[in-house]
Amino acid sequence: MTARHGVWGDLVGQARVVESLADAAAGKGMTHAFLFTGPPGSGRSNAAMAFAAALQCERGPGPEAGCGACQPCRTTLAGSNPDVTRVRTDSVQFLVRDARDMVRKAAMSPVSGRWQVIVVEDADRFNESSGNAVLKAVEEPGPRTVWLLCAPTVEDVLPTIRSRCRLVSLATPTAPQVADFLVRTAGVPESLAAYAARASQGHIGRAKALALDEATRNRRREVVRYPRRLTGIGAAMTAASNLAEVAKEEADAITGELDAREKADLDQAFGYEDKGRRPREYAAALKEMTEGQKRRARRRVLDVVDRSLMDLVSVYRDAIALGVGAPGELVNEEIRDEVEEVVRASTPELNLQRIEWIFAAREQMMEFNVPPALALESMMVALRVPEAHR
Repeated sequence: MTARHGVWGDLVGQARVVESLADAAAGKGMTHAFLFTGPPGSGRSNAAMAFAAALQCERGPGPEAGCGACQPCRTTLAGSNPDVTRVRTDSVQFLVRDARDMVRKAAMSPVSGRWQVIVVEDADRFNESSGNAVLKAVEEPGPRTVWLLCAPTVEDVLPTIRSRCRLVSLATPTAPQVADFLVRTAGVPESLAAYAARASQGHIGRAKALALDEATRNRRREVVRYPRRLTGIGAAMTAASNLAEVAKEEADAITGELDAREKADLDQAFGYEDKGRRPREYAAALKEMTEGQKRRARRRVLDVVDRSLMDLVSVYRDAIALGVGAPGELVNEEIRDEVEEVVRASTPELNLQRIEWIFAAREQMMEFNVPPALALESMMVALRVPEAHR
């Protein structure tokens, strides 16, 4: 299989997907809607944007589409191509008005490119109402419009939408592939790249953060050491409280600056910058913006907590692997001695049950809106080291 560069160069471990998309950009198997699926961090949205760039490339349609050097390629990847709209949400679900905005954009003719491309990063967040609002446009788009939808799995997307799309399935990159990518593109030392690749479990964005940010590495090291420290109710409650507080602090750091910038932009748009009388429409716009910021803040907290839960799962998976004598390197190789302590104080069956408890807490927060602090307290108490080993 021929290696491809250009817009495809940053898609790690996706050689078959790249060949398929390159063929489509050249006119072989092209259709009006694609659904990109794959585990978190596999590069779904990156693959969709690379494909969008190839569709707009000055060298296409043809085998050279996706050069990465022409203006359409560069502006698409930079997010400034007027014919490529990238849609994402920090809310739990798309609202109907969000969907209608997509439909309006999809109905427009391309300004300068060959296609009007709508990239929806969170197609799993369409509910029945917002999904129905875009269904007709996805099913029967204009002759020069293409929809690129992204979701973790096919099952996460409404059946009425996914049945209209060509499926593009991405795989989880291997640790060596991720490590090579970090060394090649970011100049990360090989030992650090190997650690980040293992710890991220194939999640490219997470691997970058671990490789490039010491604070991120420190937070993860704290989380993966919880299993051997959960020796009683007090320790479990403390761990839950710490995890919830760190998640909120990290989420606040991410959203605080953005919230302030949005507020300043709103004030400027209405000519109200802490001076004079507020225009009549200002209060309604401020309320809508504030509600959106609250939804985004909640989602950020859940995302940070979810990442920590997956780090916890990795420790118990390592313990199961050691407990049954499975060959290979651990995800948490750097704390092998602590994982061995977990093995001695448990059984593979108990550690499998612990993983199920973690996913149950995740479901409580994500699906049933249980407050993170409450769900984490219950989970940490369940994960305690058995009394005979304390």
